[in-house]
Amino acid sequence: MKRFQAPLPSPVDARRRRVLQIGTAGAVLGVLGTPSVLRAQSGPKIRIGYWPIAAGLPFYSAIELGYFKEAGLDVEPLKFAGAQQVMEAVLSGRADGTANGTGSANIAIGEIAQPGTFKIFCSNPSNVKHVLDEVIVPVASPAKVMADLKGKRVASGPGIQNVTLAKTVLERGGAVGATVVELPIGQHVAALAAGQIDGAYTLEPTGTIGRMNGTTKVLEAGVIARYVLGDPMAPWFGGSASLSSDFIKKNPDAAKKFVAAYGKGVTYVRTKATEARQYLKGYTAIEGALTGEVPLAAYTMYNEFTPADVAHFQKFFDLFSEKGIFSSRLMVDSMLYKG
Repeated sequence: MKRFQAPLPSPVDARRRRVLQIGTAGAVLGVLGTPSVLRAQSGPKIRIGYWPIAAGLPFYSAIELGYFKEAGLDVEPLKFAGAQQVMEAVLSGRADGTANGTGSANIAIGEIAQPGTFKIFCSNPSNVKHVLDEVIVPVASPAKVMADLKGKRVASGPGIQNVTLAKTVLERGGAVGATVVELPIGQHVAALAAGQIDGAYTLEPTGTIGRMNGTTKVLEAGVIARYVLGDPMAPWFGGSASLSSDFIKKNPDAAKKFVAAYGKGVTYVRTKATEARQYLKGYTAIEGALTGEVPLAAYTMYNEFTPADVAHFQKFFDLFSEKGIFSSRLMVDSMLYKG
């Protein structure tokens, strides 16, 4: 595997500094490496940052099936440790876009810092049917409903999106007095099994891993749709694929070809989910028996958004405005790629 390493960008103003400090203050931005892929030999290099989770499957599939190469594109996948870092890479000009799975709220924070930077062309909605988000507890826990976590220690993944959503879910679910502890998602199952925490707001495949090894159980799935959007079946657009406006402006033809090739990856995952699962290996830590068990996200391309979808997406963003995480209200429609 090739590894990419670069320093954090120098902040140019107070707003930029504030954004780069959120969730990762003092952290050194580094790329962890990428799977080996065939590369096209012509056109601009398109550097796409991704967080190694299952939601990025259309991107992984498009690379491995040669969709980008067929379109004459030189796409370079860059693996990062978290969604915040993916966003920061685009802000700094070290990446040209994000793959699905990158937190939409993280992208929004970057958009507020540098208005007009991000254009979302695909999002991965989840709910009680298409499960990504869930609250899990130890398999022997007596907890049966969210309110049973009153006064308990509950983990969330690191970063402002995860922490804000965890606190909101617990508050609205009646778990008053619960303490939210930031913990890498990969450590949630072990921490629950060791009794270090009483529950965890987490993302798949964590719940599936805990179920398969017999240490945890799902208390409730699709919690953002229920407690933030008010409907268990509502689409929570928690992660998004995007391109930078600067790249689109400088390379309009390449941008259109990239989005079209990425869309082929989405179609492949939708129609051949079983076959597509093999491409989780190498891009994520998902392999072996887990490959066939982990839930897959749904996907909505930019030209498939309905007014209701946009309204649900906006309600998600508005939560962060209400909580003071966003310095101003951000309109989702202004961030959607128009083709």
